[in-house]
Amino acid sequence: MNDSDTLDLDDYLPYLVNRVGTIIADQWGGEQLAPYRLSIAMWRVMAVLASKGGQRQIDLADLTSIEVSTLLRLVTRLVRMGIASRTRSASSTREVVVKLTPKGKTLVIRLVPLALGYEAAAIAGVRPDELAMVKNALRRMYANMKARQQADGAAGAGARLRGRRRPVLAAE
Repeated sequence: MNDSDTLDLDDYLPYLVNRVGTIIADQWGGEQLAPYRLSIAMWRVMAVLASKGGQRQIDLADLTSIEVSTLLRLVTRLVRMGIASRTRSASSTREVVVKLTPKGKTLVIRLVPLALGYEAAAIAGVRPDELAMVKNALRRMYANMKARQQADGAAGAGARLRGRRRPVLAAE
C-alpha cells in the first residue's frame, strides 16, 4: 500500500466538514431542539421558511437538501404540530406551498438567537476574513457538487433514453 492508497482524514475535506456539522448538529439538536420535539431536518425546513417565506414543496426540498419523500413526512409532522401549514398554490392546484404558522414564526424567533450562539461557539478564534473565505469556499464547493449532480443526472437520463446504463467507452 502506498501513500496514494491511503486517506489522511485530518486533511480530507468531506471528513472535516462532516465532523464539524455533526458535532454542531448533535449539540444543537440535543440541547435546544429536543425539548420542542424538533429534529435538525425540521429546523432546517423552519429556518428556510423563515428566511425565504412560503415555498413549493419541491423548492423546499432543494433549499434544505432533504430528499422529497423525507421532506413530505417532515412537513406533515410540522403541520400536525401547528408549526407549518400547507396550501394549494394559487398558480397550480397540483403544487403545494408550505408556510410557517404564527406558532412556527414565534418558535423560530425564539430559536434563532440560540442558533447564532452555536455558530459563535463554532467560529470562536476564527478571524472574520478567514470566516468569510471559508463560507465563500463552502458555497463554491456546494455549487460545484450541485453542478456535478445535475450533469450526472442529465447523463444518466440520456443513457436511459438510449437504453444504456453506462457511458460508451472509446475502446468499445
